Formats: sequence, structure tokens, C-alpha cells
Amino acid sequence: MLLTITNSRYPATDLSFLLHKHPAKVQSVEVMNGKAHVFYPAVSDEKCTCAILLDMDPVGLVRNSDGNSFALDQYVNDRPYVASSFMSSAISKGFSSALNGNCKEKPELVGIPLQLEVQLSVLSIRGGEELLQELFQPLGYEIIATQHPLDPHFPEWGNSRYFTVTLKHSITLQTLLSHLYVLIPVMDNEKHYWVNEEEITKLMNKGKGWLEGHPARETIVHRYLRYQRKLSNEALSAMTVLGDSPVTEKVEKPKLHDLRLQAVADEIARLQVSSVIDLGCGEGRLIKVLLENKQLQRITGMDVSAYSLEVAARRLKLDKMIDSQRKRINLIQGSLTYKDRRLQGYDVAALVEVIEHLDEDRLLVLEKNVFNEIQPDTVVLTTPNKEWNITFTEDENKMRHSDHRFEWTRAEFSAWCEHIRDVYKYAYEIKPLGEEMEAVGAPSQMAVFSKQ
Repeated sequence: MLLTITNSRYPATDLSFLLHKHPAKVQSVEVMNGKAHVFYPAVSDEKCTCAILLDMDPVGLVRNSDGNSFALDQYVNDRPYVASSFMSSAISKGFSSALNGNCKEKPELVGIPLQLEVQLSVLSIRGGEELLQELFQPLGYEIIATQHPLDPHFPEWGNSRYFTVTLKHSITLQTLLSHLYVLIPVMDNEKHYWVNEEEITKLMNKGKGWLEGHPARETIVHRYLRYQRKLSNEALSAMTVLGDSPVTEKVEKPKLHDLRLQAVADEIARLQVSSVIDLGCGEGRLIKVLLENKQLQRITGMDVSAYSLEVAARRLKLDKMIDSQRKRINLIQGSLTYKDRRLQGYDVAALVEVIEHLDEDRLLVLEKNVFNEIQPDTVVLTTPNKEWNITFTEDENKMRHSDHRFEWTRAEFSAWCEHIRDVYKYAYEIKPLGEEMEAVGAPSQMAVFSKQ
């Protein structure tokens, strides 16, 4: 696993003084079951990049563990290859002076924000890009995330939980390292050692000045302390109330995705139906909203990713539901590009931000499966409006997500809806989703197809 830190603030070589690592040398430090190698791929006054390469011993990970040495998952796992708590340990050992805010030769640099860019290859994120945004956006980072498929030869299997992530910020190096030290294991949601009271001290020290007021503070604390309630409560109690921000109009403004889900749920409620299937349900966010509709007696979520379905089950708290509620919900694994009788017999099918993740030939298979095989009475479908992208980027080819295969303008979406009407005999109505802007429309667009 590789972590690079690049400084572009002149003179960029200030980075080497802060890290206490000479650019002309390759240095290594011992970490548990491996080594961390520190070196500089690029050195100039305009750009200076330091890399830390973590080389883990897969056999040593098993031999030195306290678990069952015959467990298959100890031998077949991602621990030697992804950024996890091992990387946090490498940061602590390899960059200890910088992490603690010490710089012997140029102490004045410690408090100066640098133009920093971090790249992590590859990062395990249990919670997907949404969690990544939730953790780093409030801290002011520009985030670029590329999600890797489970297998590029089998796109229908969907995406993995692994990302290559780039973070950009004008920030002090010490603050950056403290963010990475805490949040890398939080995203991975795993640790390679037993968590005890000492972890509270580490968390408080590294989180000082930013964690107290972070809107995802509870998520960070619970994950960092591995869901040990006693430790989490102690840590949260120790954080001052001064870190909590008062409610403002900004935080009251609903997120686009929340607006989208509510619009779909409202449309389904208007139809007064009793059954719905969420095709490509992901982590169950729409299902959670649909549960408020008492008319719905049968709610099914289908996704190709088994992990997403596990997250959905936890999000919905299926194990704690009363029987009458639990009987309303069914989560199934499957693909929209294959015929599946389990998907038939529903009043409504919902596809929320799904189609843009498919290549054109697979989209043709999907539309045949939905409108010709499954044939629900109504299909509620949303997709991004490409025209709206100009509000946040000057690159006309830039899409909103690295996994999007296409994004349609309003005219292109309308043309596709007409194709569905002509071929499969479904009438349609298109509605904007989100705040509309002159000339570019709304951020997303929703089509409601009704069987004729």
C-alpha cells in the first residue's frame, strides 16, 4: 500500500524539513509484521513528493496473530494490500516528528499551511464514497475518488469497497497527518490490535482542535474505538461541548441525495400502491424512507453487492425490528442484467441513480429486463442532468462520479424516455429534482413510466 504527500507551496522542499527525511535517501522503519519505506519520487522547489510504502509480511500476519491459525480468512484477506491501521502505525513511526508538530531545523514551518495533495493507493472504505465525503468534506478537503470494480472482466459483479483517493488542501502538515492517522482506520473500520483505554488518549491527542466539532464525530469515535460502548462514551464525554456547532441554516438545507430519495418516495406514495422493489438498492437509504409509507406491505431491495446488502441490513436494523415490520422487507442479491423471476410481481420498480453506471450495451439489456421481463405497473427512475455540471466544473467532460459511464442532458434523457415509450409501451412524465437554474435545469431528473 502506498501513501504519497506532495507539497507545491514554494519552496516545496520545505516538506522534507518537516518530515525529517532527507530527499536523497531511502529510509525504512520497522512496523508490526512489516516495514515502511520512505522515499522521494519528486524533489524540486516547485513540487516535492514524499512517499511511504508499506511492505507487509502476509505470513507474519498469520503467525503472529492470536486467532485460529487454521482460519482461511487469515490467509486470504486484504490486510497486506490496503491502507488500514497498519498505515496509521507507519505514519506514527515514519513521520513521528511531523505528526507531533516538531521541526528542529525550521520550527517556523510547523504552523504554516502548505499546498498539500495526498494520494492513497489503495484504501478500504466500508461505507463507500459517501462515508469518504462525510469524513473529509467538513475538514475542507477537495476529494477525488476512483472506486475499483470487483473484477473488470465481470462488470455485472459491481464495485468493490476499494478506492484510490486523492485529497487536496491548504493545511499544515501536522493537521493533515493527524486527519490521516485517525480517519484511515475509521474508513477501513478495522484494527490490527486490541483496542483499550490507551486508544482514547491517542484519539484525543490526534483529534484535538478538529474532532470536537466534526459533524461525524460520533461515527469517528465509535469506529476508531471498535464499537466498545464504554470507551466511546468516555471519549465523547471528554470532548468539550464548545466543539459542538449551533444549528444554522446551512446545515438545515437538505442534501441533494436526500431530496432525490424523498421525491421518489413521495411519487410512490402518490401512486397508493402496496409493493415496491428498489433495483440497485445499495445501502438501503431509499428503503429506510419507504418504510414510513404504511400502505407498502412489501418492500424489496436488490443489489449486486453482498456487502452493500449487509450494510443495508445494519442501517435498517433488521435484527431489532418487530415481526410485523420485518415481514415487510426483503433484501436479495442479484443483477439487473439477468432475468430473475424474483423481481416480478411488484406494483412499482425504483431505479435511483443506477443507469449511468452501465455501459451502453448493458443499458440495453437492463431496459429489456425492466420493461419487457419484470414489467411493473410503474417505474420511477432518476439520473443526473449533465447540463447542471457546469455549476461546479469548467470541464465539460467531467462527470460527477468516477464510476459513471455516461451522463445525459435533459434532451438526451427525454429522447431515451421516448424510446422506452415507443418500444415497450410505457407512457412517461419527466420531473426535475433539486433547485432549478436558468439554462441548465435541475441537478437530477426523474422519469415516471406508466404501463399503457
